[in-house]
This record gives sequence, structure tokens and C-alpha cells, in this order.
Amino acid sequence: MRNDPLFQPLPLGGLQLPNRILMPPMTRSRAAQPGDVPTALMAEYYAQRASAGLIVSEGTWISPLGKGYARTPGIYSQQQIDGWRLVTEAVHGAGGRIFAQLWHVGRLSHSSLLGGQAPVSSSAVQAVGVNVFIDNPDGSPGFVQASQPRALAEEEIGQIVEQYRQAARNAMAAGFDGVELHAANGYLVNQFLDSEANNRTDGYGGSLENRLRFLDQVTRALVDGTGERSRVGVRLAPLTTLNGCIDADPVTTYTAAAKRLGEIGIGYLHIAEADWDDAPDMPVSFKQQLREVFPGVMVYAGKYTGERAREALQAGWADLIGFGRPFVANPDLPERLRQHAPLAEHERATLFGGDAQGLTDYPTLQTA
Repeated sequence: MRNDPLFQPLPLGGLQLPNRILMPPMTRSRAAQPGDVPTALMAEYYAQRASAGLIVSEGTWISPLGKGYARTPGIYSQQQIDGWRLVTEAVHGAGGRIFAQLWHVGRLSHSSLLGGQAPVSSSAVQAVGVNVFIDNPDGSPGFVQASQPRALAEEEIGQIVEQYRQAARNAMAAGFDGVELHAANGYLVNQFLDSEANNRTDGYGGSLENRLRFLDQVTRALVDGTGERSRVGVRLAPLTTLNGCIDADPVTTYTAAAKRLGEIGIGYLHIAEADWDDAPDMPVSFKQQLREVFPGVMVYAGKYTGERAREALQAGWADLIGFGRPFVANPDLPERLRQHAPLAEHERATLFGGDAQGLTDYPTLQTA
């Protein structure tokens, strides 16, 4: 494997990643109730996948109003912090490294998840046609249209920035190696960034510079909360329109965002490529443009195979490659990629909610 680009070590701040394979964040909705607390079962799940160069946890909401899906874990209460410590200790015990993905969904929530309150966003624009995962009154899971949000007042924005700062401190107290800001897929930071989701007329809306302000402030708060720039990553989804977030000029917007994040000096930039069948293609020229303006580690995720990942690394515009769904059914994915072995398929019905079935019961290649 001496010449295999997937298995070259990579320094990331004070960490030494043994390979270029990243396990990206994937919502699995198995947090304990009440309280949305990480569990020993979740610790087992992540530890099984510790051979990844880096694991990024499932989206972890930073405050009660940041929650958008039932049974997802938070990092807000002491009980949640203690639950996450089970996870980080298990991953470290298995020789792995793990960042916490910090998440505020903004408008992509439902009032039943928020104690009857309306979701908040950059603007009072509903994500029409977007469903979120809730618990029905009878306890069964279900999907419902996201509620009508209200626009955040300017002073509330500052409070959310502080919630991100505290969430980063909580993550470090829980033993994480760093944090990743979820600024993609139509969630709160994305709702400020994309022009068609933001109709504000104050310092957080209108011009590109204003729309970048929330991303800038939150990222700097995470750097302060972790105490080290290299322990912060940011996830963006430049050319997707997922969950109703659309930008009129995404190449300009996201090149500027990447440049700003490079100026702040974060450890890595995580680009989520659209991975559905008729998704827009992300041109290599745009990837090279991002590489030119961002000096840190570049991560790409989105339907990569081992072959495509190796090509991206050799081309030089990527340093780490995320493999999402393949990690669900292949806990030893790096070894399978090393051997060019066939990959197991996941069970779609067990992705969200439930117990160990479809979470920790997938065999390794050796066992299979």
C-alpha cells in the first residue's frame, strides 16, 4: 500500500491521520429518550468504524431551538456531554479520531420538536415541500412538513453565536478531537449564506459580505471554543439546492466563503457534493478554484468509490475523501478499500431510529 493515495498519512493540526478515508456525519436517530442522550450502543457503532482516518459524528444540535429531527443527540446538557464522552472514549480506545459536527437546523424543524415554538431562520421563509422526522403522538416515527419559521432578531443572532461557542467547549469537554460546523444542506448557516433563503435588510442580509457575516462569526466562535484553529472544520454544499436553499451565484458565493475560512485559518473545508442520481455535477475547475483560495485540508464527500477517491487525491484538489453510506454496512471500510473487496449494502429501513439492528450488527470482511 506504499503507493496507494488512500493510505498515505495526513497531518491535521496535532493529529496524524493514518489514511485519507473520512467517515462523514450521518444521522441515525438513536439517541436515548428523554433527553436525546448518546448511548453505549452509539459508542459501539462509532468504535467499530475507528479505522477511518477521521470520523465526524452525526449532526449534534447545539441548543433546544437547534433541533430538527426526533431522537438526534444534542451537546447542550451535562447528560448529553457525558453520553458523548462514552463515544469518544470508545473511539480513542479503538485507536480512532473523532470530531463533533455542530448543528443548528434553523427553519428545518417542526414546532412539535421545539416545545410548540416556531423554528427560527435568517428570514421568515418556509422550506415548502421539505419534511422532517418526528415522533408521532402514539410514539411511532413519521415525517411532516417543516413548520413556518420566524426571522431571528439581530440580538438573537449574537446569542446563537455564543451557543456555538459553548457547544465547542462542550465538545472538547466530552473528549472530541475537534468540531465541524454544519454550514451545508439548507441548515441555519446555509440559510444566511444563500441569497434566495435570506431576505434580510440589516447587516446579515443583502450583499455577499453581509451574508458571509454569520458564517464568519460562528466559525471564529468555534475556534475560540476549541482553542485551536486546526481543530475546526466547516462543511459547505456549494452547488446543491438541498432542503430549499438556493443561491443566485453559487460559484462566487462559495469561493468567497472558502477564501474567508482560509483567512480564519481553520483545519479543513469539507465539501458535500450532491449524490443523488440527477444531481448537478461539480466541475473540476471549481474544485481547483476552491483549492487555490483555501490553504488547509480539503475534504470531498458524495458517492465516491475507491477508484474515484484515488483519482481525486492524485489530482491534488482533495486531501481526504468521505464515504458516507458505505460506512453504514461496512464497519471495516478502510480494509475493504485496501483489498479492493466488495462492499456490503445497507438496509434502508433501519437507517433512522431503532436499535442495534442495522447499526452495529453488520459484519466485518473477516467475519463475513
